[in-house]
Amino acid sequence: MKFLFLTAALFLATLTTAHPVFDDLVTPSTPLGYKRAPAASLRQVSDFGPNSSKVKMYIYVPDKLAASPPIIVAIHYCTGTAQGYYNNSPYAHLADQKGFIVIYPESPYSGTCWDVSSRATLTHNGGGNSNSIANMVDYALKTYKGDATKVFVTGSSSGAMMTNVMAATYPALFAAGIAYSGTPAGCFYSQSGGTDAWNSSCANGQARGTPQVWAKMVHDMYPGYEGQRPKMEIYHGSADSTLNANNYNETIKQWAGVFGYDYQKPDATQNNTPQSGYTTYTWGEGKLVGVYARGVGHTVPIRGSDDMKHFGL
Repeated sequence: MKFLFLTAALFLATLTTAHPVFDDLVTPSTPLGYKRAPAASLRQVSDFGPNSSKVKMYIYVPDKLAASPPIIVAIHYCTGTAQGYYNNSPYAHLADQKGFIVIYPESPYSGTCWDVSSRATLTHNGGGNSNSIANMVDYALKTYKGDATKVFVTGSSSGAMMTNVMAATYPALFAAGIAYSGTPAGCFYSQSGGTDAWNSSCANGQARGTPQVWAKMVHDMYPGYEGQRPKMEIYHGSADSTLNANNYNETIKQWAGVFGYDYQKPDATQNNTPQSGYTTYTWGEGKLVGVYARGVGHTVPIRGSDDMKHFGL
């Protein structure tokens, strides 16, 4: 874990513990005015396994469950809850259509931001929030005989930060991740050992590193891992005043470094895609996708149908 005192210390500073209030609303792209089957509902699971960080688990299992169902972990934003993300994101509706399971973790902290700063959560099997969420996935795979090759993770803002952390700390668990308006994994690391700590340098876009430095942070979260990595899609708005748009650049650098791509030379650049004002960059035949939304603030609205394409569902 030398990166915690060497690599990170080079450019992660100005730590405070107070969270700004943001993410009051995430606007889904899929209309939510539909009637869900009466038997299907969001419910809490309290006995999913080791949970030293006290994260709450909520799960949505549709009435028409697919054989060997895929699993999506959908992680809420600061000020959010599992119920709120269930209500205001399109994943439960899509689960009704496609038969997959959705896990909605809920942060245990005041303000409900996620711990993406502590040594525990930035370490594979370290006992932090990331470990608790991974145990939720294991529970769902065993309980519902899920397809272990089709487990995905996504989230908005603080949930997007945790999405990147989950992909870094549990790469073998996830086939793909989608981060809406987050920061690179490890960017919020707290040198003082803070749990659920705020890092102003990272939030303000001042934490900058080479692809090699960012990639090393990912590799050091799970030393010795040499297996497959989840394919990643990164959304960010150019007008984001909460998590500065430079975090898009740094996150792209991080995953490009992990995959061995030149972040300055995408394989494809598509203007006004998937909509006007958005530009989509692709590396490695979709292994890494960046979507930069010009004029969009915090956070980029969820694109449920496009998410399904990235996940292959």
